[in-house]
Amino acid sequence: MQSGSPSPPLTARPEWAALKAHAANMAETNVRDLFANDPQRFQTLSLREGPLLVDVSKQRVTTETLRLLLDLAKACDLESARAAMFAGEKINVTESRAVLHVALRHRGDTPIAVDGHDVMPGVRATLARLKAFTEQVRSGAWTGGTGK
Repeated sequence: MQSGSPSPPLTARPEWAALKAHAANMAETNVRDLFANDPQRFQTLSLREGPLLVDVSKQRVTTETLRLLLDLAKACDLESARAAMFAGEKINVTESRAVLHVALRHRGDTPIAVDGHDVMPGVRATLARLKAFTEQVRSGAWTGGTGK
């Protein structure tokens, strides 16, 4: 992530203002009309990746909306922030620590390092304890004070 002077807040950026104005223009738009005006809307505004289908065609979204969102992401240097997250950098400025969302979802053998330490063994151990706990609750082996 870039150092130096702090970047302006998200809502103070011109890209945000453009997106907000676009949203106001789209507020009264009917999705049926969007489909009527663009028979290829589903193909244009959906993406399939393996079994996953991401479909925004049934929202008040246009290719212009997506362009404005990408403009905002670029202005905020989202790519650098994402890279910093995957690198284990301390991007949680409130708590001055790394965010470990990627570690919680990581199923590979590749280490995820924070401060030079692989956090994956601890993450896997915690997830195993959570799994054991939830299995005990579901099976009825772990009950509350009332025995239920």
